[in-house]
Amino acid sequence: MWRFPEGRLRVSGGFCLLLAWFAWASGWRMLVMVLGAAAIHELGHWLVLRHCGVQTASLRLTVFGAEMVSVSAGLSYGKELSAVLAGPLANLLWGLLLAGLGGPWVVPAGANLVLCGFNLLPVRPLDGGRALELLVSWAAGPAAGERAARWVGAAAALLSAAALWLVMSRSGGSLWLLPAAGGMLAAAMREICGSALKKDCF
Repeated sequence: MWRFPEGRLRVSGGFCLLLAWFAWASGWRMLVMVLGAAAIHELGHWLVLRHCGVQTASLRLTVFGAEMVSVSAGLSYGKELSAVLAGPLANLLWGLLLAGLGGPWVVPAGANLVLCGFNLLPVRPLDGGRALELLVSWAAGPAAGERAARWVGAAAALLSAAALWLVMSRSGGSLWLLPAAGGMLAAAMREICGSALKKDCF
């Protein structure tokens, strides 16, 4: 297991297969752009967590993407929400900056903006799902937050999976969308079945 500044990096076999799949379906150039956008995303989370004095335990790279695992016990709802939204915000700001440069930077800008939008979907374990849970918990308590995240997340995941399948069928089989569609379907089933989700993942 390879170590990184404040913990361990764990890379699953599924993540390696996902990289190979994406490179085959979209090419190595696009893969590098997406990995760059993902690095910016995780850097946003890490900087806010660091600012809040939270230690990062590990970074897991799985078939569902990257998860920064931290010990956030004691953080207020506001600080935890800031850490959750810092990743999409980093992608948004970096994407807008690259878009402003124009020319060859337009495609990397698009990768950052798409990653920002995707992560804001109200589906756990995405940042949008965690943010929804935190907001409702802050306003009405943890039980209400869990219920809202479960049912809104299940509905959003099913709709997203259906939309991705529709795009694939209409575009003649854009296979690079297949892992995302499968992940959304798995997230919907997990929420509907009420499986426990890991906390403190950004």
